[in-house]
Amino acid sequence: MDKIEHIGIAVKDLKTSNLLFEKLLGVASYKMEEVASEGVRTSFFKSGPNKIELLEATKEDSPIAKYIAKKGEGVHHIAFAVEDIRSELARLKGEGFAILNEEPKKGADNKLVAFLHPKTTNGVLVELCQEISNG
Repeated sequence: MDKIEHIGIAVKDLKTSNLLFEKLLGVASYKMEEVASEGVRTSFFKSGPNKIELLEATKEDSPIAKYIAKKGEGVHHIAFAVEDIRSELARLKGEGFAILNEEPKKGADNKLVAFLHPKTTNGVLVELCQEISNG
């Protein structure tokens, strides 16, 4: 794993949370997008080398809606940048981690993503992110 790519925060209202994080970080969101397959709308902020992703549910049965119903707003996941997501998934599976999706999928911010089950990572949902090459 190369570095922390971003920290994901589940929010009830993206518009309200965008205003809050603009005030907190002193910068505006640089990108908003919807990932229909996951039932989520995202907003990204940069603060120095760090990124924050706000996640708002777009449907009641989405993972973010379920998370907020169970735990409320707050830190949802920590994402790590990787060079080769498939080899990293194989390595982590070999180390005994439970993989939530064996095949990476297209996520927000031009990334292939996959998740590790929190039951094998001390209760933390871990996301792996690989930049999708445009070549």
